[in-house]
Amino acid sequence: MRPGIAALVVAYVLSQFYRAFLAVLSPVLAVDIGATAENLASASGLWFLAFALMQIPVGVALDRVGPRLTAAGLLSIGGVGAAIFALATGPAAINVAMVLIGIGCAPVLMAAYYIFARSFSPAMFSTLAGVAIGIGSLGNIAASLPLSLAVEAIGWRGAMWGLSGLTFITAAAIWTLVRDPEQVVHTSKGSLLDLLRMPVLWPILIMMAACYAPAAGLRGLWVGPYMTDVFHADAERIGLVTLVMGLAMVAGNFAYGPLDRLLGSLKWLIFGGNVLAVACLLGLYAYPAAPGITPIVLLAGVGFFGASFPMVMAHGRAFLPPHLVGRGVTLINFFGISVAGIMQIITGRLHHALTPTGAGLNSAPPSTPYAALFALYAVLLTAGLLVYLFSKDRAN
Repeated sequence: MRPGIAALVVAYVLSQFYRAFLAVLSPVLAVDIGATAENLASASGLWFLAFALMQIPVGVALDRVGPRLTAAGLLSIGGVGAAIFALATGPAAINVAMVLIGIGCAPVLMAAYYIFARSFSPAMFSTLAGVAIGIGSLGNIAASLPLSLAVEAIGWRGAMWGLSGLTFITAAAIWTLVRDPEQVVHTSKGSLLDLLRMPVLWPILIMMAACYAPAAGLRGLWVGPYMTDVFHADAERIGLVTLVMGLAMVAGNFAYGPLDRLLGSLKWLIFGGNVLAVACLLGLYAYPAAPGITPIVLLAGVGFFGASFPMVMAHGRAFLPPHLVGRGVTLINFFGISVAGIMQIITGRLHHALTPTGAGLNSAPPSTPYAALFALYAVLLTAGLLVYLFSKDRAN
């Protein structure tokens, strides 16, 4: 089982990379194929939406055919998408590629979570979930300074061809190494409707919808344009800033697990961490063009405190019936990923609408659209926290 889990975690490293790499490629794609920030926001949103829409069939497949075939088969589609990206000559091809990559990445984390839920005690789930995401977040780091260096060395097309090959190799490793847990025998197969009829899940679903989007959206796309437009950063500096935010997200994923055991409460750990994430977003809204390292520290804060995804997943997992674990974890994931994708598209249009087009004394500063993005993410997360207050805690 352990080699199989390792293969799934490597696949999740790729998943994290693919959801974050556009922030680094945005300058070179603008020059080479004319992809604007709005184009890339739409492409990133399509990745998230394809990923989210696949969660429902992935959940059914995990419960019925197991993680091995589900993850290996779909990840191969992601390899095809990366190859199409390498061949892209315009934004339309990028859109197609990102949809296929999103489909390919959809099952890998949930396949690991399915094995954790079926093969380990419930008390271990949050710790294992946090470790998997913490290690997987190395993909965030790879999609920062290392990617910018690779692009300088072999070009963005060469980098994407390499990623396509690595994706196919990882899919083959999953097929070879993953072993499916024994299926649960239950008198009723159950359905998503059974889960949606559980009132205890709804505040958790809403919290997942709100808490994942800010860190994913900023790190996955907006850090690059923000640093370019407001601070005139070059590719190397963008790589460094995305690296800092990626490291903060890794640290946050590892920090939440021990705090869960220390506090004995998932609800209030999640609530407190996301209140601090809101504070960082409001700081960015108030001072979007602040000099020095202030914006970088606040972005890192969003990444660190916003890394509550595995804790929210563990909170929901505590209430899932055994025969619906696959569909349950993918349903929770669906809420997080789908809203993140929708927010990418909304923020892309908001950025386009508010981007200053004129010059002179009456022209708005270049930080204007980014301040609006930070405010929108803060409002979304605050609304999720208000609903989450009504959730039932999970005893440790």
